[in-house]
Amino acid sequence: MRRHELSDAQWELIADLMPRGGLRGGGRWRDHRQVVNGLMWKLATGAQWRDLPERYGPWQTVYERFSRWRR
Repeated sequence: MRRHELSDAQWELIADLMPRGGLRGGGRWRDHRQVVNGLMWKLATGAQWRDLPERYGPWQTVYERFSRWRR
């Protein structure tokens, strides 16, 4: 576990709250935990979206999911 990332215990508390399905627009959703960790990194650091580390996936994916969830 890295700084600003969810522990296994923390993830277990919220995992059931994540949308189900897995398929959208012909492809699979990126792992929710990876996206949430990327979002937490972004909010904790205050960095630009484009500076999101690659381990969290494409910054656009994390941003789009953040935008969708905040609505």
